[in-house]
This record gives sequence, structure tokens and C-alpha cells, in this order.
Amino acid sequence: MKARLIATGERAPSWVAQGFAEYQKRLSHWLPLELVEIEPGLRGKGRDPKRAIEEEGRRVLAALPRNPHVVALDVPGRQLSSEQLSQRLEHWRTQGRDLAFLIGGPEGHAAEVSAVADEKWSLGPLTLPHMLVRLVVAEQLYRAAAMIANHPYHRA
Repeated sequence: MKARLIATGERAPSWVAQGFAEYQKRLSHWLPLELVEIEPGLRGKGRDPKRAIEEEGRRVLAALPRNPHVVALDVPGRQLSSEQLSQRLEHWRTQGRDLAFLIGGPEGHAAEVSAVADEKWSLGPLTLPHMLVRLVVAEQLYRAAAMIANHPYHRA
């Protein structure tokens, strides 16, 4: 099983890129994680934000691997403890499908993207910078995989 993190937004700050790369490396033998950055839709004066969301949605859908289990990161989604995420990851492994985690743009996911999500995961009610969300997701996936492997990384 492989995972793909499809994130709207390009050119993460170096500290985010370095942190993500560290967890990506740590995860590599448990759950290979690929980052796919999606160009944001054009926003600004005189531009329709709905059109930007739709453009992002088309790019996200085009970046999905074949027949993945899709988990959209979304504030109203299901909040999971690290232990619960570990249980979900174990469940996803039994399905035998690759995973796709989706991070939307500033206004969230396009309706078409939300419609293909098998489930929605919330990191909580806080508003987080989208670049930081990629780092948090990578770290939590590493923590969940480490728990499954009985690795001492997680000490609750």
C-alpha cells in the first residue's frame, strides 16, 4: 500500500518542506508517502473564487491514483486521536487499496472532490495554515504506522 498526499498550494516554506521530508523518509518502509502539489486557482480582485475552487478541484481529481481510498482533510470531518488513526490505518491496509489524502485550498474542497471522498478527517476546530497541515498529516501517519509496528516513537 502507498499513500499520496495531494495538497493545494505550491512552494512550501523550507521548514515545512524539511519537516515533511523527514517524516516521508521515516515512513518510507511502512507507508511510502508521495506529495503532489496542486497549483491553486487564481484569486484576487475581479476573480470569481468559485471558479478558483473548481479549477483546483479538477486538478486534484486528475492527481488521484487509480482506485484509491480517498480521505479528505476537512474541518467538519471526523476527529481522530492518534490511537484511532492507527486503527484506521490498519483497517485501510486490510482493504488493499492505495490511499489519497486531500488538502484543499483556502476555501476548502470543490464539491466534486468532496463527493469522491470515502471519508473526511478533521485535525480539529483550529484553523491551520494549509502548508502546516501537510507536515501534521505526515507526522500523524508516521505516528500511526509506528504504533502498528510497536515502535517506541509514540509514548502516550
